[in-house]
Amino acid sequence: MSNKEKAPETGITVSKEDDFSAWYSEILYKADLADIRYNVKGFVVYRPWATISIKRMYRKYEELLERNGHLPLVMPTVIPESNFKTEADHVEGFAPEVFWVTEAGSDGEKLTEKLALRPTSETALYPMYSYWIRSYNDLPFKRYQSCQVFRYEGKMTRPFFRGREFHWIEAHNVFATMKDAEAQVREDMEMTYQMLQDEFCIPIMFFQRPEWDKFPGAVHTFAADALMGSGKVLQLPSTHLLGQNFSKPFDVKFMNEDGEEKYGYITCYGPAISRIYGAMISYLGDDKGLILPFDLAPIQIAIIPIIFTGKEEIVMEKTKEIYEKLRRKYSVKIDDSDDSPGQKFYFWEMKGVPFRIEIGPRDVKKEQVVIVRRYDGEKIFVKENEIENKLNEITSNYTKELWKRAFIDFENEIELAYEMDSAKEAIDNGKIVACGFCSIEKEGEGCAEVVEKEIGAFVRGKRIDEEKNEFATCLVCNKPANCTVYLAKSY
Repeated sequence: MSNKEKAPETGITVSKEDDFSAWYSEILYKADLADIRYNVKGFVVYRPWATISIKRMYRKYEELLERNGHLPLVMPTVIPESNFKTEADHVEGFAPEVFWVTEAGSDGEKLTEKLALRPTSETALYPMYSYWIRSYNDLPFKRYQSCQVFRYEGKMTRPFFRGREFHWIEAHNVFATMKDAEAQVREDMEMTYQMLQDEFCIPIMFFQRPEWDKFPGAVHTFAADALMGSGKVLQLPSTHLLGQNFSKPFDVKFMNEDGEEKYGYITCYGPAISRIYGAMISYLGDDKGLILPFDLAPIQIAIIPIIFTGKEEIVMEKTKEIYEKLRRKYSVKIDDSDDSPGQKFYFWEMKGVPFRIEIGPRDVKKEQVVIVRRYDGEKIFVKENEIENKLNEITSNYTKELWKRAFIDFENEIELAYEMDSAKEAIDNGKIVACGFCSIEKEGEGCAEVVEKEIGAFVRGKRIDEEKNEFATCLVCNKPANCTVYLAKSY
């Protein structure tokens, strides 16, 4: 790798704990992840190091979806306004965020109908589903696509977390019964845990979102939240039980076994891969830079020859020999740049390469190498003839061990609050607050607005797993509590 390809400076200069925002900006710049200088506001260029990992994340998710019976398709990016307006709640929820195409051609000819750049694909897909689904034999009907979606976000935060174009997968499924649809929602949540925790090492908690914060047109929305280093949560994959709210207006029907025509029950699931990537680098990274799961690292092993005058040839010969042994199985890079060994160490640590192999004249003489593990800096001295076996062992366990280190017990991040002042204090200290709440139906929205205004947090919803905390009254209005909810700041 030439010096020109390297970041302008090596090493991270700000502590993640002290200033998460500055740390994140420095990571984006120095690790060459994204460039915000594209001349359309809110649109970001993803650079190769991030793009390679994101493509691998897509592949893992797509393989899991297909194992669970989903088939891929590709839909047009544009949606006619008439489609978009068919489901009233949906259009009301998304209208402020839509980019509209209104003219085309060199002379700016006005289109006869406005076209929306898809903010999500329900209104594009379901008219097609009405053609494709005919009989109960066609169900369950499970399809997904990997694509970009466009939303005119008023709140701009940072690349990967939030923008006006983001990269995701959306799965849209039709079932004969509500029970089958509910089972799919549970499967979606299981897939989320499998991908985010086992593969991407991001701890999450699932909530049923309040009525005022659900997907427009859904019966219920269930979403995963990850706790970021800044004390805020970030919404990651969400799954939506749509019931018949879209099948009726879009005429998605099937003939049952008794020859009766019935409307299908629909679910949709949307893991935003670019946002998950942002959560992963934020959560796992440290003050040296990125830390990446082994399978997702663009380069998995960096080999660093440590050169001394007069010893160049023997060191480089051994370096190339080991490289040839490893490159068939791993993504390996020899760093033969003119930088000092220390600069090379800092650089590859910043890039999150899981392992580096150091080879100096003494190592050649001892017929050994030094393997350094990124997430904890442990040095492992290995004989040359044992390198492949040792790497098989430590690389296969790397992501599992990283997950053990990354795992947090959410219970330790939660504080119980019985009054507004204590809730605000906990939120200001970067905690998640559990409290009593009157309702997550529409009647609770007024109390949620008070929480946002006076506490500076959002009602994330009620937990999907076992609830251990009970409260007698609502934190805000003091009416009998109908449920326990969780409050947090969010991106």
